Amino acid sequence: MDRPDSLQNYSILLVDDDESVLLGAQYLLESHGIQPVATIQDPRQVLPWLAEHSVDCVVLDLIMPYISGQNLLPQIIHTHPNIPVIVMTASQDLENAISLMKEGAFDFLVKPVDENRFIMTMRRAIEVVSLRYQVIALRDTLLGARLRQPEVFSAIITRSRKMGAIFQYLEAIAGKSEPILITGETGVGKDLIAQSIHSLSKKPGKLVAVNVASLDDNMFSDTLFGHVRGAFTGAEKDREGMIAQAAGGTLFLDEIGDITPVSQVKLLRLLENGTYFPLGSDLSKMSQARIVAATNQNLRQLMARGQFRQDLYFRLSSHPVEIPPLRQRQEDIPLLVSHFLTEANGDSEKPPPRIPPELLSLLSIHPFPGNIRELRAMVFNALAQHRVGSVLSLETFRAAIQEHRSIPDLGHCETVEGSDQPLMDIPGRFPTLREADHFLVQEAMKRADHNQGIAATLLGISRQSLNYRLNSRKKGES
Repeated sequence: MDRPDSLQNYSILLVDDDESVLLGAQYLLESHGIQPVATIQDPRQVLPWLAEHSVDCVVLDLIMPYISGQNLLPQIIHTHPNIPVIVMTASQDLENAISLMKEGAFDFLVKPVDENRFIMTMRRAIEVVSLRYQVIALRDTLLGARLRQPEVFSAIITRSRKMGAIFQYLEAIAGKSEPILITGETGVGKDLIAQSIHSLSKKPGKLVAVNVASLDDNMFSDTLFGHVRGAFTGAEKDREGMIAQAAGGTLFLDEIGDITPVSQVKLLRLLENGTYFPLGSDLSKMSQARIVAATNQNLRQLMARGQFRQDLYFRLSSHPVEIPPLRQRQEDIPLLVSHFLTEANGDSEKPPPRIPPELLSLLSIHPFPGNIRELRAMVFNALAQHRVGSVLSLETFRAAIQEHRSIPDLGHCETVEGSDQPLMDIPGRFPTLREADHFLVQEAMKRADHNQGIAATLLGISRQSLNYRLNSRKKGES
């Protein structure tokens, strides 16, 4: 089964013995970006035509010579059960149309057909077809268990199974026309994911990226929709917006969680209707760009506070993609350190210093609030300060981690990762300070794989202080 990659690849068949009805419906569909559209006047040709052509939706008139739509419908459903069939009928045949829906018709339209209802019904049928394609594609991808285009993800350094599953999902959905919402903390590589989606889509247009966080309502409209000459003071000529520049490609809207309520309404209209108005123009334009949005904010929390529209969220998140933070894929840290060290060394004739094993243990205790971007900065800074020796020093890494630990986290109790529970749950008898000290030292040594320098960093004390505690405990035990 072929997989359409946009509205322009969903094939529609119109069946009606009235040529004027066919021409009018065909023009209406194509003007709303739904094409290609085929037409048949003689119902006797429908089944032979379907046997030789792929089609995604059929619009069928009920009253026709030779074969009525009522008789033709069950034959189409029997031979092509996955094709939604929309029947058109006169008002006096309404009961008949309803009975046909019970037999398998997708929906019915009453003549004369209201244009808005016609387009809305067609889009709903296309959504059903699209979902079916996505399920098939996702099933094939997951069962295959291997990426079909691994080269597309070459810029993303990872061996994480979580990331591998995301890559498989992206291969299944990248060619669709619905929006994709990428979420994740700052620095996880959402822009690289957007680039991968565009490459996978095989769209002929280009990827156009815009950070919408700093745009007020007027700038948002002008940046995305463009303007015509004379739209405002200084608008001396027409200017295309980002949507037009991304025609046939991908429009990447970064930091979507920061746009104003007014801009949210404008974006919602674009997603619902597929049309927009350049500033100063009364003529609408059809968007031919696929929307990919990204944010590091929790949009559900913003919705709960009334700061982000629910209808916009559900429009954007047809395909949600959440990128896990680096602390949830620590298996990537060795790869990333090695990659960034080579990158930072650049064209130097000297080989980069070796990575000490202790460094990976040290980095494993850090939560990396800045994720991959933070790790890259750490490695570049360490190499810049490296002077002698063939082994990379740990001191700059320790200093960066210690600096993070010294920043107070006010306003909430620190919690266990991915949980609302307190960091320490102390049932029963409350421990003494001596017992708590002993437990923390033991736990730090365990997590640091008995490396005293790393354990001291975890505890926020000097190595000498840790050594004193360890020796005191040994003396107390002897």
